[in-house]
Amino acid sequence: MPKPPFIRIAAILLLGFGPGIPAAALITCCDVNNHRVCGDPPPPQCLNKPKTVFKKGVAHEVEAPPTPEQRAAREAAEARKAEEERRADEQARRDHALMGSYTSEKEIDLARDRALAEIEKNSTQASARLETAMKRQKKLELDKEFYQKKPLPLQLQAQIRDNESEIATQQKALREKDANSSAIKARFAADKARFRQITKGGGTIQQ
Repeated sequence: MPKPPFIRIAAILLLGFGPGIPAAALITCCDVNNHRVCGDPPPPQCLNKPKTVFKKGVAHEVEAPPTPEQRAAREAAEARKAEEERRADEQARRDHALMGSYTSEKEIDLARDRALAEIEKNSTQASARLETAMKRQKKLELDKEFYQKKPLPLQLQAQIRDNESEIATQQKALREKDANSSAIKARFAADKARFRQITKGGGTIQQ
């Protein structure tokens, strides 16, 4: 019964070296025509092929190097896995912070109300500052009338510039009030939902 190709190759390799002579490695593969070729170093036909390495009577299988498409797919899979792990770590950090900050849903509601009250307080202060700045603007406009035919003093120019900046700042704060309030409500609603999910057994905190 004829011997399989691998056995014949191994036998040839073992017979090729006498006692006391270290055996070299023999690399074999199948070329594009499915013909087995061998050599050391490996033949060019084995460059992108799976190979069998015979050394000291032991055969080792070596996978073919990945194609560019396979390499890209592997890198994409590794990137997805890394992103999933990053998100899991971030969620665990948030969960630990959440459970360390509150012991009940009522505490979450109280924290939300305090945050909204702070926004209302800041808005009231911004309105008062804006009203003061608008009154100051009228006074500065009157001061400018004394210098219609000559340059404004540097001090008056600075006062006008600073007051215009103050008006813009307070107007921006008032415009952002509703957006900030909505963001606060959304954040605490999400915290409350996650707290309920964890405490009711529907969610787990990763260690």
